[in-house]
Amino acid sequence: MSCAHGNRPSAVVCCHMIEAKDEVVGFVENSTEPNDLQAWCDACERYFLAEGDKTSAFRAFNQMALVCDVCYAEFKVRHSTPPAGP
Repeated sequence: MSCAHGNRPSAVVCCHMIEAKDEVVGFVENSTEPNDLQAWCDACERYFLAEGDKTSAFRAFNQMALVCDVCYAEFKVRHSTPPAGP
């Protein structure tokens, strides 16, 4: 795909990561394959678990968006929450 980073491999994130300006929404990766970059926020994860699948209601809530791999990495840094400590 082509973006400000040039022609790059594509990735997918939820709309909440893109829309969030001053908040960390979480970053849940949905694939263990290194070249299959997919992630959504904590709210999408809760919605997915409640629905039990990628239902039409989940898809409407999630509104996945195509981004490049560099944008994906930037979203990961920005929206990852630190692990809970003891």
